[in-house]
Amino acid sequence: MKKIWIILIFPTLLILLLVPFLTGCSETAQGAKTQVSQQPEGFWVSGTGEVTVTPNLATISLGIQSMEKNVADAQTKAADGMSKLMQALEDSQIDSGDIQTGQFSIDQRTRWNDYNQNYTIIGYEVTNTVTVKVRDINKVGDIIDTAVQAGGDLIRINNLYFSVEEPSVYYKEAREKAIANARDKAEQYARLLGATLGKPTYVVEGTQSSNIYGNYYGGNYSFPTASVAYSLAESTSISPGENKITLNVTVSYELIK
Repeated sequence: MKKIWIILIFPTLLILLLVPFLTGCSETAQGAKTQVSQQPEGFWVSGTGEVTVTPNLATISLGIQSMEKNVADAQTKAADGMSKLMQALEDSQIDSGDIQTGQFSIDQRTRWNDYNQNYTIIGYEVTNTVTVKVRDINKVGDIIDTAVQAGGDLIRINNLYFSVEEPSVYYKEAREKAIANARDKAEQYARLLGATLGKPTYVVEGTQSSNIYGNYYGGNYSFPTASVAYSLAESTSISPGENKITLNVTVSYELIK
């Protein structure tokens, strides 16, 4: 009687042990099949769209820098200069929301002493910079002149670049051109191969790029065409020039033979 129970229990245990393994294999196979079915099919072409725009926004990085033998004097001098600069920007009708602090630092300045073979402290430098958005391009030169007059020898003009305030509109136009360019290429390939172009099955948009931003924010962009001429007797001349927005796409099409 005991032998019969043993014989019956052993196959049952074997089946229970094999069921999870078989189920896992089935799910793995099914998952692998799903993954393969998600791969895009067709032949690929790339397209490029480019739009030329006129900048309508200028951004200036400027500020005050002072150096004195002690921190207190350097800080007082910088604060006075910055107060005059901010008042000048306000008088130029720059909205407070378009002015943002970009950097504030107090640094120790030293000089190498060959006799003592060490560094000697020669003073302390205070730097306070702001980023200013100028929405009227024609006023950029005047605002720079006003800032120079207010800050005097303490003024620092670090950077100037031009951009478009709402670039999404131009990116949309560039995207349309890129898709049209990709389709033209695909139709040419189909004719050369003696086939018929089918429907698009997949599209990937590449990195959007433009030269409407400078590298003040650390981006990998080239500087726009702009000329800045400084003169003590004449006003500063600024030319924003034109900028380009470029967008790339890659599209997969069916090819019907």
